[in-house]
Amino acid sequence: MSIESTADWEGLRQVANVARVTLDTLAAQVRPGVTTGQLDATAARLFAAHGSRSAPALVYGFPGTVLISVNDEIVHGIPGARRIRAGDIVKVDVTAEKNGYVADAARTVVLDGATDVSRRLAACAEAAFVASLAAARAGNPVNMIGRAVEGVVTRAGSSVVPSLEGHGGGRTIHEPPNVPNYFTRRQKDVLTEGLVITIEPLIAAGDGAVYQDSDGWTIRTNDGSPTAHHEHTLVITSGVPVLLTAGHC
Repeated sequence: MSIESTADWEGLRQVANVARVTLDTLAAQVRPGVTTGQLDATAARLFAAHGSRSAPALVYGFPGTVLISVNDEIVHGIPGARRIRAGDIVKVDVTAEKNGYVADAARTVVLDGATDVSRRLAACAEAAFVASLAAARAGNPVNMIGRAVEGVVTRAGSSVVPSLEGHGGGRTIHEPPNVPNYFTRRQKDVLTEGLVITIEPLIAAGDGAVYQDSDGWTIRTNDGSPTAHHEHTLVITSGVPVLLTAGHC
């Protein structure tokens, strides 16, 4: 969507606040012994308290409130009985809906005992996101975002997952345009003032090849390498983008 009114701004601010508070709370609760199902129950309580709903459940029938992916799982992990362990690298992906607006954010939590590879990978995903913001300006081609992300990731010796990418948003989970994490001339769209998008580097320590698990949801690396994910919902302007889910609005 493209923001057209003060009502749009207010609606997006409200749902972005739900996503941010939920993500902050869950990230603080990721520790050894906690199950992914317990984290999901916390998210469900927070959503209910804020008059919000799980957008993945609402739109796609996802069997949980939030997506929690561990180690070689990069995204769409189903919460359940799995217990977090020391050394895990955990991706928490929150997409909230409230009053017809949607906001999406994700973070990678690296637990004590994790390998240096996992720690560097999480830092790389965040650094790639930050680097992309310089390209996220009205008038720039969308593919400049992918060029920025890919540059940071490849220089760090990691790989983007080409089949997973950012996207437009605001009214539902996935809207045009697609926002790849690599440079491609096939993406010919141009960023416009007020456009709502997500930027979300999804990266792997290995070659970036992935497959869908037998549960029909979870995406994992073919080579079993660890993964990282960093995401915010933002609004394009002629200058610095507005980071809705970071509270910068």
